[in-house]
Amino acid sequence: MTASKPFPVFDADTHVVEPPDLWDHYVDRDYRPLAKQALWREEGETNSYLKINGQVFRDSGNPNIPRHAIWQPGMTWQSIGELDPSERHPLTPGALGPGARVLHMDLMGVDQAFLYPTWFAEGFPLVEDPDVAHVLARAYNDWVADFCSFAPQRLFAAAILPFQNMDFTLQELRRVATKPCFRGAFIRPAFSEDRYFTNPYFDPLWEALEELGMPAAVHPTPGLWNPEWTSHGPFVEKMSSRSQRPALLGGAGAGPSAGGGNAERSVSFSSGTAGASLGHPVAPILSYWLDNHMFVASTLIGYTVMQRYPRLKAVVSHGKASWMEEVLEKMEASTKTVPLTNYYPVRTDPEEMWEEGHVLLGFDAEERLIRELPHAYERKVAWGSRYPHHDTTTAWDAIESLTSAGVEPAMIARMMGANAREQFGVEVV
Repeated sequence: MTASKPFPVFDADTHVVEPPDLWDHYVDRDYRPLAKQALWREEGETNSYLKINGQVFRDSGNPNIPRHAIWQPGMTWQSIGELDPSERHPLTPGALGPGARVLHMDLMGVDQAFLYPTWFAEGFPLVEDPDVAHVLARAYNDWVADFCSFAPQRLFAAAILPFQNMDFTLQELRRVATKPCFRGAFIRPAFSEDRYFTNPYFDPLWEALEELGMPAAVHPTPGLWNPEWTSHGPFVEKMSSRSQRPALLGGAGAGPSAGGGNAERSVSFSSGTAGASLGHPVAPILSYWLDNHMFVASTLIGYTVMQRYPRLKAVVSHGKASWMEEVLEKMEASTKTVPLTNYYPVRTDPEEMWEEGHVLLGFDAEERLIRELPHAYERKVAWGSRYPHHDTTTAWDAIESLTSAGVEPAMIARMMGANAREQFGVEVV
């Protein structure tokens, strides 16, 4: 395991978990009942759920193991897999408190970190009332700003914007742009009100982000608490449940029932999904890169956002980076053989546009193609730990992986920190 590093590390993909205190103390008093109706996370002793617009969505995985915030230094993927699913396991303290977060960063070899939301990522885009959405966005941003103030040179955050009303969006964007901790505007690649980011409704957003120099901080979520077609996650889960074979009553190899029939029963986890389950959702395996792929291909390239706003910066996290080569190849073939026109003519040289543009893709310590083709990704990727998710890796893991593959130290330094700091406009500690 690498024990030292000659360069500072910037973790471009980490998360906070929003506590009840956000609703109880940061939401305007007059709006608190409405805010808890529009978006609320309940972490109970025996079950957990997310409430969106008054509708309860219970956790689809084992509620005893909070995979979204289970990792902390000293844990391995294997040790997480060996946790007793019948025992209630607490959230890692660094997901909730800045003191523990900074301590964990030190142990992980991380000097600075960029924070994304958890429950606001899952539920906020679906909040229907634009006025309540505006209040919730302000509350989250004020709360996370206080979180970052514990270590203002080390902790930075993505701001929540109330896309439910573009006037409110621009108002909140200009407000947070004056606060030094906000170095990106959170965008989840998902449908909201039947609109995707290829809708002209969002053009004022791109214009304002470019003008303010605020990067689009793009981060998908599995969508496990969301209706189908908001993003890929709910569809992936439906396909997973339909493909699972029901288990026979009495276990594997059980014969006909005493009544002479082939009695079958479904084995499921807490969501009640039909069919024999893997024991955890499948969406976190597939949906991240599917959603990122769709956003880059359809919005940044196909809808010409990169083309029309050439100074716009974006960081597209938690979906790996290796798929980009194939996307560019396919987009190049499509635009040259069948010129694309949507609201705006699409350039026929997406590969050149990508090289000219200011977009970073997140990668992780386990990504093999980054190690094998480092020159292709050197200036286009930013490392992220995914802390405190169950598949978290440390800076030490990533540095050792890249070093063992023979990647040049200067190249590693760019991938592990310099690219992200430049994109987010952050000075070295």
